[in-house]
Amino acid sequence: MNAINPLASNTSSQPRRVARVVQSVSTIEGGGFPVRRPFPIQGFSHFDPFLLIDHLGPVQWPPGGPLGAPDHPHRGFETVTYVLAGENEHRDSYGNADVLRPGDVQWMTAGGGVIHSEMPTERFHREGGNQEGFQIWVNLPAVDKMMTPRYQTLRASDIPQASTDDGRVKVRVIAGESLGKAARIDTRVPIQMLHFTIQPGGELLQSVPAEQSGLLYVFKGKAIIGGDQRQIVEGQAALLGSGDSVNIGVSADETGPAEILLLSGKPLNEPVARYGPFVMNTREEIEQAFRDYQSGQFGLIPPRT
Repeated sequence: MNAINPLASNTSSQPRRVARVVQSVSTIEGGGFPVRRPFPIQGFSHFDPFLLIDHLGPVQWPPGGPLGAPDHPHRGFETVTYVLAGENEHRDSYGNADVLRPGDVQWMTAGGGVIHSEMPTERFHREGGNQEGFQIWVNLPAVDKMMTPRYQTLRASDIPQASTDDGRVKVRVIAGESLGKAARIDTRVPIQMLHFTIQPGGELLQSVPAEQSGLLYVFKGKAIIGGDQRQIVEGQAALLGSGDSVNIGVSADETGPAEILLLSGKPLNEPVARYGPFVMNTREEIEQAFRDYQSGQFGLIPPRT
């Protein structure tokens, strides 16, 4: 499988066009919850520096029905969990424990190795309800793959928000900058993660630094993206070509808004060796990760007190 790097050639100062449209596939993850996944899929392993996008739900769970991801290890990358609906409890082998509610973000740098779990809270499991969110994997450069794990949490109220003058475009700035607002998260590589809600007739020109690869994933409605004005529908990701900005909008003829996640980041241009929960640069490093995990070097999640 091949990575996509649209910045291999010289970039320009022109607005970006859509280089490729990827249709997400439906699959089952964790303990059995449904996700839509633009990548990795057959023939498309990653979009440097992004390794995975999983869009969970939306799913309506009955009482006792919500599922999650029990204890599992990671090494060599970062996991970003963004909750849109429902409640998740996160616990890890470094003693971190937290509950994420709608609008919250957890940015976990697995680094040299961590075990964590992402499960519905007791209340949400008991009562059921709507669940939706994202998990995104961001690769770490070789120099950072064995760094000490760290855990950053952004509450919904801590995430900067902005809107256009006409109110038709709203953005939540998780990483990077948009509409004059800057994020408060610390990332190991330059990254933007922006959540747009665009009403019919709304549009904006969003900066995407020329040295970053970029994509937009439409998870609700329909959007018009790029200088070529491509229509991208729910469940599709638009991979962007070269440039330093992108046009994003929704036709005035649409009956409802579009929800869009913009991701951009500076490519690492390093070898990628991956197997399950480990992402390193060589097969030998993957084998070492398995040995370290099996020998208990990743630790254990402490019991609840």
